[in-house]
Amino acid sequence: MSKREKQPDPLACRRNKVGGQAVLEGVMMKSGEKVCIAVRKPDGSIAKRDSSFVSVRKKHKILNIPILRGAINFVEMMKLSFSTLSASGEMLGTEEEETKFEKWLREKFGKSIMVVIMPISIIFALALSVGLFFLLPTYATKGVEYLIGDELDGWLKNLIEGIIKIAIFIGYILLVSLMKDIRRTFEYHGAEHKSIFCYEHGLPLTVENVRIQRRFHPRCGTSFMFVMILIGVLIGILIPWDWANVESKFLSSLIRVGIKLLLLPLTCGIGYEFLMYAGKHDNTLVKVLSAPGLWMQRITTKEPDDSMIEVAIAALKGAMPDEFPPEEEPAKAESDAEKSTSDTESAE
Repeated sequence: MSKREKQPDPLACRRNKVGGQAVLEGVMMKSGEKVCIAVRKPDGSIAKRDSSFVSVRKKHKILNIPILRGAINFVEMMKLSFSTLSASGEMLGTEEEETKFEKWLREKFGKSIMVVIMPISIIFALALSVGLFFLLPTYATKGVEYLIGDELDGWLKNLIEGIIKIAIFIGYILLVSLMKDIRRTFEYHGAEHKSIFCYEHGLPLTVENVRIQRRFHPRCGTSFMFVMILIGVLIGILIPWDWANVESKFLSSLIRVGIKLLLLPLTCGIGYEFLMYAGKHDNTLVKVLSAPGLWMQRITTKEPDDSMIEVAIAALKGAMPDEFPPEEEPAKAESDAEKSTSDTESAE
């Protein structure tokens, strides 16, 4: 073999093998069909919950074709994200006495207040996303055109709309980062990235090894959102601002927003393919296109402390039991008859 030939990367098989997200006082990790949530409880112990998540793409192979698989993955990950956030709240297990309203909800719905709150939260989050990132940029652009007093070219309006959308995204992230609880979540987000990097580099999963890793990962959800915004700007070039048979400019703009929403699966699909490619390659093109998302992670990830890193390591190992068999150590197992998951608590 020639010395100039590129040697195969022995650690390439570890990339894209595990992913995760920060949750309430903890981290969720997913590898294949295995999911593990680990949270730091108020008493200092780490609670773990193992479960499984089987993608519909495994049941129907046709759904694995490029672009389509990205749109499906986006929907599935949204569903998994909300369910893990709800689970992490339950796992924190605070012993506060229920209010009369909470007792009423439990009697009426058979479960906790989260059964009611989560669907409402999902609907509110979707409505807020459509309002902030679709309606507001479009009508703000029309407002700029009105202030100028002259009709702008379509490409220029599309550029202005994209800039406004990016500004809203950055402003929103900066605003929520000021909240104390969100900052702690961002610290767990950093712990998640660092532990995944440590695994992908083939190092033993210790606090010391995880601590020295970078906290900016190319497959982060923040990068995905930023890539989706940029792709949406490019797709927007193809969508007219004014329609010949529609006299109302307000209605024309509303039609444009509707078409962009219909094309959202295409945007998600392209973004997913790029992030999967970025997770396996480290060339100049990937570095340039990934840069904006990595810059945004300076806001959405913060340096974690060692206790947070321990939680992230516990979640990663729990999601990959074949590679990291459970250690023989005293542990307190908690059974939950209502769930198909198992909880394990171990003192710090």
